[in-house]
Amino acid sequence: MIRPRPRRPFPFLLLVLLVLVVGIALLYLPDYGSPDSTTPPADSLATDTPVTSALDSTAALPIDTATGLVVAEHYPLVKATCTACHGGQLVAQNRASREGWLQMIRWMQRTQGLWDLGPNEDAILDYLATHYAPQEGGRRAPLTDIEWYELNE
Repeated sequence: MIRPRPRRPFPFLLLVLLVLVVGIALLYLPDYGSPDSTTPPADSLATDTPVTSALDSTAALPIDTATGLVVAEHYPLVKATCTACHGGQLVAQNRASREGWLQMIRWMQRTQGLWDLGPNEDAILDYLATHYAPQEGGRRAPLTDIEWYELNE
């Protein structure tokens, strides 16, 4: 006579535990597929508040929140061209003259597979040379609009 093997509850309990963990994880993970009221709309390119340009403390220019680039003339062209391969922050952290930007573009065309910019090249260079030119002066822009107070001893 063959005796039936005793059932062990371990595999069943492990399966129940796994289902519970997956269920709880699904409850608390964000739904990336649906729009959320805390997510800004995709068509909002620039911030509502102008940000002071690092080049000129008197010029208030809006900054695109997605790329970090200055929103100005030729911005859509620069965004489409430059961010096709790298983030806008890579552009924003670099400074060069028009000739320096042209040399960087030529280097990217030679070594990184950047396409010929054709008639758009002048507009892109105008934008970059205007908004991302070398800065004059010290390590940081001088502080402005400071309310000083007297220190009472």
